Amino acid sequence: MKVLQVLPAMQGGGVERGTIEIASALKNNNIDNIVVSGAGRLVADLQKMGIKHIDLPVGSKNPFLWVKNIRTLRKIIKDEGVSIVHARSRIPAWICYFALKKCPDVKFLTTFHGKYGTKPKWFKIPYNRIMVAGDLVISISNFISEHIKETYHVASDKIRLIYRGADMNKFDPVLVSSTQIEDLTKQWQVPTDKPVILMPGRLSRMKGHLVVLEALALMRHKDVTCIFVGSAHGKADYQKELKQKIDALSEKTSILLMPHCSQMPTAYMISDVVISASLYPEAFGRTITEAQSMERIVIATAHGGAMETIKDGKTGYLVPVGDAKALAEALDKVLDMSISQREEMGKAAAASVAENFSIYQMCEKTLAVYKELSK
Repeated sequence: MKVLQVLPAMQGGGVERGTIEIASALKNNNIDNIVVSGAGRLVADLQKMGIKHIDLPVGSKNPFLWVKNIRTLRKIIKDEGVSIVHARSRIPAWICYFALKKCPDVKFLTTFHGKYGTKPKWFKIPYNRIMVAGDLVISISNFISEHIKETYHVASDKIRLIYRGADMNKFDPVLVSSTQIEDLTKQWQVPTDKPVILMPGRLSRMKGHLVVLEALALMRHKDVTCIFVGSAHGKADYQKELKQKIDALSEKTSILLMPHCSQMPTAYMISDVVISASLYPEAFGRTITEAQSMERIVIATAHGGAMETIKDGKTGYLVPVGDAKALAEALDKVLDMSISQREEMGKAAAASVAENFSIYQMCEKTLAVYKELSK
C-alpha cells in the first residue's frame, strides 16, 4: 500500500491538520505515503516527519493549469507506485479523477469535509458531486453523512463515518503549567478578578460574534471578560462594526479581540466557559472537542456537528441558532455553577472526547478504510 493525499495547499486549517495527522499515522504504521499540494507553511511539519511533499498547484482555479496538473499528477502516481489517492477538496478531486482515468488499478478515496453550497443547482451540484465520486467517501459527521445521502443520493454502504479528532496529547489540562497561564494572561491583559468567556474562531459574521455581544448585554452577570480569539482575515469592516457594538456594552464587561493564537490549550485554561455561536452549521467543529478535552464547558448553537459532540446538559449546552436570549441564559447558568459542578461537567466532556472524538480513533478508522480499499 502507498497512499497519496491531495489537497489545495498546506497553509493551515482543519483539512491540513487532518492531512498531517493521517500522514504521521501512516508513517508510524510503516505505510509509505506522500502529500501533493500547492505548498504552504505546514509543509515543514511533513518534512520534519520525513514525509515526502510534492508542490503542485492542484487547487488553482486557472483552467489553463488543469490539463498540465492532470498529466503531472498521473506521472507522480505512476512513478511513486501509488495505490490509493485520497482527495480532500473539490478542484484537487477533479484533478485526481481525470488523472486516474489511465490508472485503473489505483483506488480513489475522498473526504467530504463540509456542506458545500448548492446554488445555483445546475452548476454546484454536479461540481460538488466529485466529492462522492470515489470508491468510498469519508464523512466527518452524521450531519454530513445525511447531507451526502439526501443531496447527492449516495448509498449508505459507500460512506464511512469518521469523526475529526482532538489531539489529546496536546489538549490536556495537565500539560499546561501555571506559568504558561500566567504569561498568556499578562500578554493578553486579561483581568484576573472576572469570569472569562472564550470564543475561538476567525472574525466572520457567520461565526456569530454579534449574537454573542447581544447575549452579553442581556446577561445577569455583567462583570465578565469575553475574549474573541482568531484572525480577522482582512475583515476590517466587520471588525469595526464589532468595536462599535463593544463600545455600547456595560463598562463592567471587558471585551478583548485577539489574533490567531498558537497557544490554544493555554487559552482554554484561562477561560471558564467556551462559546461556539456559528450561524451556519459546522460540519464537525473541532474547536468544540478541543475545548472539551481541556475540561471546559462549551455552549454551542444547536445544529451541524455540535449536535453530535455535545450532550445537552451533560457535557455542555446547546442553544437555538442566533438566539441571544437563550445564549445569555446558558452563560448565566454556567457562571452560577459552583466550581465543583463546572469541574464535573468538564470532566464528562473530556471523557466523551476520549471515547468518541480523539485523533487516535480518527487515524485508526482512516487506516482501516485504506486497508479496506487495498483488499
